Formats: sequence, structure tokens, C-alpha cells
Amino acid sequence: MKTLLSGGVVVSMDSAIGDLARGDVLVENGKITLVAERVDAPDAEVIDASDRIVMPGFVDNHRHGWQTAFRGAGADWTFPEWAVAMHGTVKPHYRPEDVYVGTLLGRLEALHSGVTTMLDWYHVAQGPEHEDAAIAALREVPARSVFCLGAGWGSADSVDDAIRRVHTHLAEDRSVSLVWGLRGPEDTGMDGLVRELKLAAELGLRTSLHTGSDGTQRPIADLHEHGLLRATTTFVHGNGISDEELRMLADAGSWLSVSPDVELKMGFVNPLTGRARAVGLRPTLSVDDVPSVGGDMFSTMRTAFAVQRGLDGGLDSRDLLESTTIDAAASCGLDARTGSLTPGKDADIILLRTDDITVFPVTDPAGSIVSAGHPGLVDTVLVAGRVVKRDGTLLGVDLPTLKARLIASRNRIADAAGVPLDGTWRPRSAR
Repeated sequence: MKTLLSGGVVVSMDSAIGDLARGDVLVENGKITLVAERVDAPDAEVIDASDRIVMPGFVDNHRHGWQTAFRGAGADWTFPEWAVAMHGTVKPHYRPEDVYVGTLLGRLEALHSGVTTMLDWYHVAQGPEHEDAAIAALREVPARSVFCLGAGWGSADSVDDAIRRVHTHLAEDRSVSLVWGLRGPEDTGMDGLVRELKLAAELGLRTSLHTGSDGTQRPIADLHEHGLLRATTTFVHGNGISDEELRMLADAGSWLSVSPDVELKMGFVNPLTGRARAVGLRPTLSVDDVPSVGGDMFSTMRTAFAVQRGLDGGLDSRDLLESTTIDAAASCGLDARTGSLTPGKDADIILLRTDDITVFPVTDPAGSIVSAGHPGLVDTVLVAGRVVKRDGTLLGVDLPTLKARLIASRNRIADAAGVPLDGTWRPRSAR
């Protein structure tokens, strides 16, 4: 089967191909086979890409999908308030079906806004039925997903059993891969982290770890001293760590995921985007959690861009596109399959409207995407060559039914937890 995306503005994110003011992209059997100014493929199905930017789909390498039902509830929360609200108040009342519908709607929202690959950082941690519900939801969405199992804070044996079980469960899965969300030395001690990293290596798993410092701790230096920095680990946030520690990450080939909207709103201090790039680290960007912020990569890029330009004039729009496509794909170990419009890679492609009045006329495509882009521009989405969104609408999705299920889930959890849904909920015990 052949598909030709014809006549679009091509932003390939492949340095050997570059950008094309007018270009064609040929897809065969789910793979990109040719990117050129003109492609002759008379036997291909043609998708008219005129008045469209054609680019690789976004990659979000850190999002907690299970929280989707409480979208917007935490707009005014600090980080301690978020922790009390989501983990201490509502999480104990989540059933497997709540995890399922929240993860499903969260992943569909991301796909709708052009995120063809998403790492779902699962830490609802109630048991295997909840884990399986999250995986089932990710499998149902026609997109590329990474299930990051944060297996909870039980015994070492129970955590090991969980990661081994899910590893076996996903061993042959092409649409959902597995990453281990580590607990960190503050929960396990260095010996515990050594053991978990050893098991991750044994299973061939990449890892992800939340970290940061208030200026008195040196978490990355501690890991470096114990020989625990890996090219297969993504460190999330990292706010407050020193430039010296950022160099340690760069030297180890580790990755950094910056969630600028959450970090600024919740008081994590400035995002590390510019400081990381200054020492040779390739920071990536992520949404984090939608109770507090929007769920699209356009706003995430714009915040990171504006903040860094305000701090030191650094970054340009191309840097932000790299952070949300090819670099983010590499952080998930998927850059050989996705992240750029490179022949041989899977056809994970989005088409953005250039005739929409909010961006028209598009003079600099990369600049327009970063400075003015929004989910309403996402006209068409392909995942592995399959069209999953066309003319602004997700295909084969019964959204009214799913929305009703999510509302019912939210209302039941809120009632069980004793929290209001009238905009007055503020977990004051955390203040």
C-alpha cells in the first residue's frame, strides 16, 4: 500500500533532507520511502498536503495519563498540594476501570494534538489489575506508546515481580513498549537503585527517574560517584541541580525531560532547558500532568521558548522542535523508528494547517509552529502509515461514549474521596 503526501511544506527534522518549501513524502507499507520536492507515484493514494506543514509527529516522554479525569482541577495548586490531592486523596479510590478510561482519553487527547509517541509515566500503583488496565488503554489507541511502570513503593520483591510480569506481558507488543520508572535512592537507598538498574539491564529496559534539588542536595553527583549514570536513563525535571551535575549527565549520555509549564507553576524554579544545552545536554520536553497544565506540545514548547529567551536570549525555534521530535524519540530508544521524516523510518507524520487565520501567512514554518502553533492546526495524523486523524477528526473513536465514562469515573472518585468539583477544591493540608 502506498500513500503520497503531496505538495506540503516539509519540515523533516533530518539534517540530510532539511526543509522543503514544496515537497512530497511517499509512504509504503507503513514506512517512509522517499522525501523529495517531487515524487512520481501514480499508484499511490494521494493526500493533498497543500496549505499544510508536513512534519514528524511529536514525542512526549513524560505524562501521567491516569490523572486525566481531573483535568484543570489543579490549575492553582503548588507541588505539595498536587501531591496531597492526586496521590494522597484521589489515588486510593482509583479502580482499574478508572485507570483505563483516564489513560485512554489522555492518550487520545495527545494523539489529537499531534503526539504520535507518548510515554505514559504510570504511578497510580494499586496492583496488577490497574497496570493491565493502563496497558489495555494504550493498546486501544492507534498510536505509539511507551508504558513507564512506576511499580509503587512496596517491597523490593514485589516491585521486581511487577516489572518482570509486565516485561513478559509486553515482550511481543509492537505498539506499546516498556520503560521502568525507578523510585530513586531517596526511597530505595543506593543499594536498592543499584539492584533495580541491574535488573533493568538484565531485561534490556530503559529507565526514567524524577529528580531535583533545593540546592543542598547533589543527587546526580551522588549517582555519578556510585557509577549509576546511564545513557538509557531519562531524568525528569532536575530543577535545582548544578551545571556540574548537568555535565555529568551529558558525559554519561543520559537524557533530561523538562516540563516547563508544571515546573514554573508549581514552584520548581526555572526549567533547565538553556543550562542543559549550554553544557552539551540535549533536553527534551514533556507535558507531565493535565490537572495542572494543557496537554499539548505546542504550549509546552512556547513556554520553554519564552522563558529561556527571557532569561538569556538563548534557544531558537528549531531547538524546540528537536526537543519534541528527534531528541525525545532518542530518549525513548525509538529514534531509529520515529522522530524525523527519514526514509526507512515508520511514517509517524502530522499535517498542520497553514491556511488557518491564527498562523496565516506562514513565513517561517518552524517559527510559526513554536510561536503560534496550537492543537487546532493538527489536520491529519498518520501512525506507521495509518491515517488515524483526518480533516481535524480522530477516526474510529466514539468520543461521546468515552467522555460520558470519564465524567462518571471522575464523579465517583470525587464522591468517594470527599472532594468538591465546583472549583473550590484546594488541598490546604499541604500549605
